[in-house]
Amino acid sequence: MSIELKTEDGHVTITNEVIATIAGGAAIECYGIVGMASKKQLRDGIAEILRKENFAKGVVVRQDDEDVHIDMYIIVSYGTKISEVAHNVQSQVKYNLEKTLGLKINSINIYIQGVRVIQD
Repeated sequence: MSIELKTEDGHVTITNEVIATIAGGAAIECYGIVGMASKKQLRDGIAEILRKENFAKGVVVRQDDEDVHIDMYIIVSYGTKISEVAHNVQSQVKYNLEKTLGLKINSINIYIQGVRVIQD
């Protein structure tokens, strides 16, 4: 699926993968995020951290008529308050998508796929 925007100059089509990549890039910038995880179930109890080019695999974009819903699968850093990290991710992703694409996002659901200890 994709989102169609009508402007004075014509039509703009934005694919869900573009939306997912922008959302993943915004999320990874938030404090307390180790990385994006695959939306697929965990294998052997270990969540795999996705590389930058695969952020879209950790984000699901759903559309119901005019409503846009986003599900994000993330891995957080050990020792951070998970609820605060999730709230920050929601705020940052919503702001970036609205600013970058002009989309109104109805919901951003965060799924914590794991907690990792970051070693310096």
